[in-house]
Parts: sequence; structure tokens; C-alpha cells
Amino acid sequence: MCHFLFYCRPALPTEESMSTPYRTLGWLGGSSLHSHKPDYSCRLGLEQGLNAQAPDWNEELQAARDLPQTTLEERLQRDKALLQVNSAFVWAVAQGAEKVIDGFVDPINNCSEDPAFLWGGLFMSMGGPGQEWLGGERGRRAAQRLELQAIQLYSDLEGDLQALHTLPTALADYRGLRVSVQGLAPGLQGPDQPGAPRGLLYGVNAGPQENPARRKLLELLAQSAKALALQRHAVVGPNGYQVPLFTSTDAQGLLGADGRYYVMDVFRTMPADANFHIVEEEEAGADGPKRFPHGLCRLRPELVKAFIQHKHSEFTTRVRELMEENGGVEECDSRGTEAVRGACKDVGSVSDIIFEMRFNPNIFSPGVQFSSSESPAVSLQERLLKEAATFITNDQIPAFVNDCLQGSDTPIDGATLRNALHQKGINLRYLGHLVSTISQSEHKDRLRHITRLAYGEIVVRCARRIFSGYIQGVDLASLSAAASHFLCCLLVPHYSSASNGEESKKRSRRRGHKGGGAADSIAWGMLTGNELWSLICQDAQETYGLKQGLGYQHLFSCLCIQQLRLRDYALDNRNKAPITPDDLLNLLPVVKHITMATSDASRTFQAAQNSLQKGLLEQAYDQLKEAAYLFGRVCDDLHPEACSCLSMLARVAYLQGHPAEVSDVSNFQIGHFLIFHLLFQGETALALRCLYRAKLLMLLVHGEDHPYTAVLDTSLGLVLQGEQSLQYLQNALKLNISFRGATDLTTALNHHLLAQRMCVAGDYRGGMTQEKEAHNIFQSQCGENHPQTKCSSDFLKSITQQAVRVERSIRQGGSLVPSLETRLEQLALVNGILKTSYSMRLMEFKEKLKERRAAEEAEKTKSESSNEAEAVEEAADCVKQTEEVSVTNNETQPEDSDILEKETDHSKMNGQVESHLQNGDAVNENDEAENPAVQLETSESIPTKSQTEPKELINAANENLQPALVNGGEGMIAKEVVTPVEKQAATETPETVNN
Repeated sequence: MCHFLFYCRPALPTEESMSTPYRTLGWLGGSSLHSHKPDYSCRLGLEQGLNAQAPDWNEELQAARDLPQTTLEERLQRDKALLQVNSAFVWAVAQGAEKVIDGFVDPINNCSEDPAFLWGGLFMSMGGPGQEWLGGERGRRAAQRLELQAIQLYSDLEGDLQALHTLPTALADYRGLRVSVQGLAPGLQGPDQPGAPRGLLYGVNAGPQENPARRKLLELLAQSAKALALQRHAVVGPNGYQVPLFTSTDAQGLLGADGRYYVMDVFRTMPADANFHIVEEEEAGADGPKRFPHGLCRLRPELVKAFIQHKHSEFTTRVRELMEENGGVEECDSRGTEAVRGACKDVGSVSDIIFEMRFNPNIFSPGVQFSSSESPAVSLQERLLKEAATFITNDQIPAFVNDCLQGSDTPIDGATLRNALHQKGINLRYLGHLVSTISQSEHKDRLRHITRLAYGEIVVRCARRIFSGYIQGVDLASLSAAASHFLCCLLVPHYSSASNGEESKKRSRRRGHKGGGAADSIAWGMLTGNELWSLICQDAQETYGLKQGLGYQHLFSCLCIQQLRLRDYALDNRNKAPITPDDLLNLLPVVKHITMATSDASRTFQAAQNSLQKGLLEQAYDQLKEAAYLFGRVCDDLHPEACSCLSMLARVAYLQGHPAEVSDVSNFQIGHFLIFHLLFQGETALALRCLYRAKLLMLLVHGEDHPYTAVLDTSLGLVLQGEQSLQYLQNALKLNISFRGATDLTTALNHHLLAQRMCVAGDYRGGMTQEKEAHNIFQSQCGENHPQTKCSSDFLKSITQQAVRVERSIRQGGSLVPSLETRLEQLALVNGILKTSYSMRLMEFKEKLKERRAAEEAEKTKSESSNEAEAVEEAADCVKQTEEVSVTNNETQPEDSDILEKETDHSKMNGQVESHLQNGDAVNENDEAENPAVQLETSESIPTKSQTEPKELINAANENLQPALVNGGEGMIAKEVVTPVEKQAATETPETVNN
């Protein structure tokens, strides 16, 4: 659906008018583009001086890809050039789509069903693969979308596979039409082949060839198939001979006149989704495959990766089981080889001797015939695809629901819901299954925000499809009136054109028309609200399998609020149209395009995230600073990945105690995390403004009933004072109990914070009640000896003492007032930057480490005494050789300084607060003990500290108790350090600690 722009508002703030990597659509204002200008200033110098000539987008993109990558500086320049060229290409696509669909460009062919256009160096086509089995218009759109997704996969390949090229491609949706846009392909080279197009080296129709160019292309395709987990297979060609393939039957490999190898028509690269494949003689059932409006249901790349990891876990478990059945796992002999072979067969590995999972993209594809020799492989592939389809419904969707229940995934709007589902490899066609899974869950009330978002996303997607067909037949002069009428039907219950007829005639007379053009006299104006919602429900039934009808309440929270409540629109008035044609300023195309990777910056950012998961804050802090610098060299400040890097750097800097650097990296961050840094700098008023803005956006996007609202309310309660603070904390407590449960640790923390505020206000009885609730939860969840339970117990005693002296001055309660430092730590706890330890056996580790320290100190003292005696004896024997004595002293001093230096560095790295950032918690001892790769990576990352880890860790164990984050400095919270010594201690205990 196109974006609708309403009346102007005041000038945008600086942070909202900053440049973005790609074209940005603004919801308000006359000028909606805040990105790169279409002056081709980012071109690489090709065809200089020929500004009137259309650019060769393919040559510019491939020239940027071919830039050298030997040094870091060269790679940064290459990444920047790719990003700039792709950004300018996307801008040109948006301009060309508007001109073509508005009728200002004539087609270059005479085909009315699939017209093609040439404008500004761009080739534009409105059609696509039009086979009947695809499903008509929806099938063509799906093919275009899957083509773009596959081009992204091939573009992300690294190393030698960068020699396999794809054309610059984008999709533009405008006025109900989808235009596929590509750069002009180069000419083809190669000998003429009978029955095959010139330059075609690979494909079903390429014919038998044998030349160096074909061998090179097949080598590249074989390597890319391995990287994309695609299986080599053979199909029967049109002439009856077998054709070996590394891709789907639609793909073609070409040798261009520029000497580059190109792969095209790759829309069926990913394997098919067996949950939506119905054999002709079968019928769709509740438990079997389901029928879908088009025939291009393919698995997502994220799902393929997750499924391979799942099968690898099964493979490892099966090998262990088979070896135990044959006499144990200690000896590696022929029994181990047989166990590996048996496990490979059981899990469906395509290899008999190693674990290797690959998928055939032509399985379940109509019209594809495999040779008889491929029958066993085809049967295995069908089995794997059915298991992958079951993996979505039985593993990935329940895992997503569980993540939402635990709070690790908290989608706020449709975009964040889509991203969360895609990260787990779940296609949006499973939205109906997601709603059904939640409705059958015993925690469905705690997941009502996910249900609301899923319903809203379903309605928006159905309405967008209906709008595409609705707006196609409208002429350019009536676009504004037609779009406003559609919105009124969508947003106003029981809206009809008759109720707005007189108003439309009045507007027509004011504009100088003679009464014609009223909504009730035009075809598009005959649409009513009831009819539109009936079409939406029908589409939802066909696409998502929803049995029940959809109500208006599911739409208002995700569509109306985002677009219409920016002004005061009276949506409950049935006699007057709330949205008029004058409210729509413009319609703009929405462009879908590939993204260019920032290779070095992304790798450094990923390394920093891995360091954070291991608890190496100092190392992660340095890596984040390096990643932020690399992102700054390549892309704009508002690049999504760069923003994530800077946000994480700000949080780690807060934990590391670098307030000045925190302010530098957060100067444009909009969100509640900024309050920590502002409060740290004493900017309380500005922190409140940021919190109020975050709360306003939350209410506009979703509403009050969301678990993230509790986080914002708790933060406001900690920053504010007096009655307002109590109101926000009470509302947060209510939401936490509703979404997280009455016995959750977050709810307990909320009880404690509310008890603090009540004591500050003099309500000791209410504070005592809240603190008792907190103490009971901490005691039941963490145990009596846990530091947090002791914190709560000590604070409860303080409240009791204050309540006894309540008749005295309230100033005596000053000891219960939390300091600014404590409030900052409480905010960090509430927002997930810090987290209390869930481990029940952490203190046992501390005791073991203390014992190790005592033993090592005794050994060290004994060693130092013996060394001192030897030094004295040597000095007495060599009293005349003073130079040798001085040399001996100089040799011992560096050793001592090296030990001190190692101790200092390691204490900086390991003596940190246990941090659970949003991108991953610290690796627990059990996981690292079971994963040798993690141990190896950890030991290799800090080789200079491995010999002194026991002493530094024991020192950190004593320093790992920080002032209480919740009790105003009266309690202690433990910080856990994950090192090889602690893992060794874990092997000596009967149980394993879970961080």
C-alpha cells in the first residue's frame, strides 16, 4: 500500500532530518525525501562529462564490486562505493517507477499484458513468470520478491564467489502495481550453440557444451551451492538428456560481453515449503499440507540455517548413543566409524561419512522430471523438506512464543514482529498458525499483545492487497479522492458512500467542478466499509486460515494510530468523512532493494557481541569502538546496524564507567536508554523529555497494554518524585503482574521499588506490604541465602524500624531514600542492562575460589621465601661481582612487573558487573563445558592471561560484590565471571551453574 502524507507540521528536529543510507519516506510534510540527491554524485567517475547520458548502473555496481580488497583501507573504500552506488540506484528506481506508472514513458514492446520500459538506464517490467500454477498476480509478485531475496543471497557471498555476479535489482510498488527494475544487462559473448541462446553457458536449455568458460562457471556455481546448502542433482532436459544442476531449473548462467559471469532467474533458489505443497490427488486437511493462493511457498534462509543446526544436534546425540551401545565412547576405532555412518543415515545427511545437509530446490516443483538414478536422493530430499516444514510448526513457532513469554522478544509494532519472525525463519504466511498456537496456550492472556499485533499485521496485509486492485483503475486526477475513500471504509465502522455524497458535491463545487465526480457516481466510490471488511475477512481466511472474523479493534492499535492519529480525526462520525481528499498530499512508491554489507565493520560488531556473551566487557568495549569507527567510515550515522553498534557501545560504556564517551556515542539516540547517560550527566529534565517521548510513541504505536510500557513506567517512576512516581510505579506493577506473572523476579523488583517510594512518602505500612511481597518472591525464586533475598530482608527490617518511629520527624527516613547512583543502577536493572543472578550455586563457586586463593597464596609465600634465600646466598658468594648482581636484579624485576601487568589487565576484564545485554547473556559454565569450540575460542582470545587466571579470578571474587542495585546501598549483588578456572571448578561440583 502506498504511503499517505498528511498536512505539514513544524520543521523536523535535527536528528529526524539527518541523512539515511537509502530513500526515507516521511509521513508528514510537503517534502518527504531526506536522503541522497539524484545528482549521481556517488558514481565512480564513469562517463564523466556526459551528465545527459543515462548511467550504466550495472557497470557502476560491478566496477565497485571489482575494487581491490587487499588492505583494510581498500575494503572500506569498496564498501562505501557499493553503498553509495546502490543508494543512487534505489533513488533512480523510485523516480522511474513514478514516471512509468503515471504514463510519462512509452513501452518498448507491444505486449499489453507484460509491458517493458526503458528509462534512465533502467529496464522496467510489470510482469514476471506467468505460469498458471504460480497463482496469477499473487504468484508473479511472489516470484519478484523471491528473486530479490535470492539476489541478496548471491550478493552476500564472499571470497572467490564474488566472481559470480547478479544484475542490480529492485522492486517498486506504486498505485497498486509492482514494477521489477534492473540495470541493463551487458551484451553476451561466446560461440553460437545450436538450439541455445548466444552466451548461455548454464541452464536446462543451454545444451551440451565443453569450453573453459563453462567449466569456470560450473566451478563457481558448485562453490555457491555449497555455501547456500544446495544439492547437486540432475533433471531430464527438454530433449530427454540429463542436465546436471546446482540451482533450480529456472536459473541461467551467462558470460557477459564485459567478461563477467552472471546468474539470473534465481527466484526458486530456496527449497520448497512442504506444509503448503498439496499433491493433486490429496486434499488439504487440518493436520496435513494446506492450500495457499500461489505456488511459490519457499523456506527462508534463516530457517534452513536453523534446521541444519537442529539436525547437527541430532547427529551428535545419535553418534554418542550408537557408540555407547557398542561399548563406550573412550576408544576411537571402527566402531566410531560405524556410529558416524549410522548417524548420517538416521539424520538424513547427503554424505555417508560426514555430516552434510543440502537441499534440492527442484523438489515439489511442478513440471520437473528427475532421472531414475536420482530416485533415492529424491526420496531423501522429500523426507528432509517434510522434516523442515514440521520443524517450523513444532519447534520454531513454539520457541518464538516462549521467547515472547520470557520477555527476550518484545515486538512493539508490525515491523518488529516481522523481523522477530524472520530471524527464526518463520514466513508471514504462518501468522494464522501463530495466532492459533497462542490461543491454545495456557498463557494466552500474557501473550495478548502478540495476538493483537498478529491480527493487525494480517489486516494490514490483506487491506494492502485489496487496495492494490482497487487503486489500479483510478485515473491520476481522482487518486486523492479514491485513496481517502478507501481509508474511510477501512477505518470507520459501517462507512458508505451515500453518507458522504453531499459533502463530496460541496467540495467539488468549491473546486470549480459542476457537481460531477461525487463518490457515489464513480465505480471506486461504491465501496462501503462493510464490503471492504468482508473482503478482508475472506482474504484472511484464504491466506492465513483464520476461522473467526476480524474486528476493528485489532486494526486501530497498529494502523490507525500510526497513520491517522497524528491529527485529530473524528473516526466515530458516520455522517462526515473523517479523511478528505485534501488531507492526502501525495502518493509515493515503496522500493524494496538489496542491502550492501559492511564486511569489516559487521565482523567486528559480531565479534564484540560474542565477547559480551562470554562476559569479556573490556574486550567487547574495544571491539565496539573499533566497529563504530569502521561503520562511520562506510555509512551514514542512521544506518540500522551502525545505530545498533552505537547503542550497544553506549550501554557497555555505561557499565565500564566512561560517562564522557557515553555522551559522545549517544548524541543522536532517541529512546529510553538515553536516560542513563543524561542522568549520569545530571540532565534530569532532558532525561524526562526522552522518557515522555518514548512513552508517547509507545502509546501511539501500540497502546497502554504492552509489557514494554511497564519498563517505561518504571523508569519514569524512578526519575520522578512524589505522587507521580507512585502512580507510574503502580501502573508498571499492574502490567508486570499481568504479563510476567505475580512470582516473576521483575515483578519482585517492581514491588521493591514501589516500597522504596512509599517509604520516602512516609507510607511505611504500604511500603512494608510491598516489600513483603518482594521478599517472598526472591525467597521462593532465589533461595534464602541469595544476596538479593538478603537485600530485601535487610530493607524490610529498616522499614519496620522506621514504622516504629513514624511519629517522629519524617527526616529520620532519610536513610531509606536511594541515592542517584542507586537509582541509576535500578534503572539499569529495570531496562535489562544489568540483571540479578539467577544462579543458586554462585556462592559455592565463591567458596571454592577462596579456598584456591588461600592455597595459592601459601604456595606463593613459600616460593618467595625460597627465592629470597637463594638470592642472599648467591650475593654472599659473588660479593665482588656487583655488575652480575645488578643484572640478576634487573631480570627479576620484569617478571614481577609482567605479573602485575597481567593481574591489572585481567582484573579489568573480569572484575565487571554481570551484564545481560539484549544481544545475549553471558555464556554459562555448562554450555562452555559441553562446547569445546567455545573453550578453544576463549583460550585463544586471551592467551597472555591464561597463566595468571586463578589469582586474578580469586581477587575478582572478593571484589565481585557491588553496592546493592535495589536497596539503596544496603545489600549486595553478585557478579559472575566466566573463565576456564570457574569452568574447572564447575566440573568438581555435582551440579552446574546456569547463569
